[in-house]
Amino acid sequence: MAPIGRTAAARGTRAALAAAVLLPLTVAGPASAASAATAPQAAPRVAAQGTPAQAVPAQKKLPEGLYGTADPEFDGVWRQSLALLAQRSQQLRPAPAAVAFLTGQQCADGGFAAYRADVAKPCDEAAEDTNATAAAVQALSALGGERKAVAEGVAWLKEIQNEDGGWGFNPGGPTDANSTAVVIGALAAVGEEPEKTTAGGGSPYDALATLQLGCDAKKAERGAYAYQPEDDGALFPNDYATAAAVLAGTGNGLGAGLAKGGAGGGKDEPVEAGACTEDPSPAEAADAGAAYLAQKLAAGDGHLPMVTGEGPDHNATAVAVLALAAGGHGSAAREPYGWLERDKSTLSWSKENPAALATLILAADAVDADPSAFAGGTDLVASLNATGPQPTAEKPATDPAASQESSDDDGGPGVAVWSLLAVGLAAGVGIGLLASARRKKRA
Repeated sequence: MAPIGRTAAARGTRAALAAAVLLPLTVAGPASAASAATAPQAAPRVAAQGTPAQAVPAQKKLPEGLYGTADPEFDGVWRQSLALLAQRSQQLRPAPAAVAFLTGQQCADGGFAAYRADVAKPCDEAAEDTNATAAAVQALSALGGERKAVAEGVAWLKEIQNEDGGWGFNPGGPTDANSTAVVIGALAAVGEEPEKTTAGGGSPYDALATLQLGCDAKKAERGAYAYQPEDDGALFPNDYATAAAVLAGTGNGLGAGLAKGGAGGGKDEPVEAGACTEDPSPAEAADAGAAYLAQKLAAGDGHLPMVTGEGPDHNATAVAVLALAAGGHGSAAREPYGWLERDKSTLSWSKENPAALATLILAADAVDADPSAFAGGTDLVASLNATGPQPTAEKPATDPAASQESSDDDGGPGVAVWSLLAVGLAAGVGIGLLASARRKKRA
């Protein structure tokens, strides 16, 4: 039986040490929860559910190679990275213009901002963010042939690691579960060992451990992860943060299904709640989080709810599919994937939305489903490709020319050992703070 997590005393000690060394948040927006909850730059999730994408103002011209027609100001790099990852999961070679757009977004120091409208201008270092950078690293590593960009992206992430071992959304920002998880995915994608990537003695898994609800939490909440601690140090379950952290705990990222043998190595182990222990390993902590997710999914008839309580959260549900599959829980992962196929609003949520379509494709890949026959006939891959430049089919591995091309194009360890974004998805700073604001308002 896997352990659930640390007691409050153990978590509190680590949290206190972390708080002493964290730098103030530089550019994630105003400190108030209400402001942060509506700040798009603080939420690089797939899309705000139930909210139509913002059209590009008439004076703006979309750059060549970008996927999607919505304004890319707050998610250009994120959605492009997911789109390229999804294409690679289907043995497609992304169009050169699509790759060029992504590499062209990189800043001189190796980081990425959410979007640079004018790449001729130097980056605002404070506006660079871990989520965009980690997603880009995962995508470029999977593509191959981009060793320099990948190496510089990883170096930037390591340089801005917080002293507690985690990452916030922007450089110097307080650690949150979502950002830490997506960076773990990037490290794993390039063959790094996340547990050995430390700052001030803390590893990324140490940082996540301080955010997991343990033995002293309500039974129904044990194993869940908080997005960030409340002002008084209290932890409240956040379903998206839990899915992202569980995925990271398995040593995977957004492209979990790209690993040899598929997500979880084709295993189908039952999800079981574990016993309590003071110091669980990352894998044991991930198992505890998986048990929480399975319980919440069952309560929702296969889906996770929006943090606001206003309907289902398709994005969090899709990332839960990735997390459960990567943990070797095949049947448990197929349940929420089946719900995504059954729910009529899934297609409206993902329509012409490259990040949403890509997330569904990656979820399909993780459970060995066919994304070209989603919900009885919708071709998610064709729908994604229609939002930007068309990729080309990968040449068969038996073709000597293709083998040589693949060898020449190999981007290094990230392709060979790809155990991976999402988490990406990183999920929203605004979503976590919105939940906090609502709880405080009720109090």
